[in-house]
Amino acid sequence: MNGKYDDIKHLTRPEYKEFPPMPIKDRAAQFSPFEALVGYTDAVTETARLTESKAELSEDQANELNAALNLLLDRLIERPEIRLTYFISDKKKAGGKYVDKTGTVRIFDSYSKELVFTDGERVAVDNMFRLEFTRDHSPTE
Repeated sequence: MNGKYDDIKHLTRPEYKEFPPMPIKDRAAQFSPFEALVGYTDAVTETARLTESKAELSEDQANELNAALNLLLDRLIERPEIRLTYFISDKKKAGGKYVDKTGTVRIFDSYSKELVFTDGERVAVDNMFRLEFTRDHSPTE
């Protein structure tokens, strides 16, 4: 016997009546992969998620948006359906995304400067990018 553990290599594994051997399936589960850094995968995914920056309106775009908004306010009692593109800021990182919404405006909240839709959604005028009347309620009718 020349090896360090030669004196115990021939012995079998001890067995205890009160502790029966664990099934192989359960033993394998002990060694299954685990997330060593909890939240790391989520952080990497969040970092990889792309956001857009809010575009500044040109003078022509701002004038066009103001004209459409004024027309909407003049016709608000008719409850015209509009298509609106607006910016939503991201809550977790810089930037956000542009969203399109088609709906009917119920009121204009002049205190908070928001359009309030019949479904309860509110959109701030400062976040608007484009406002169009749908064909059913186009301003030329």
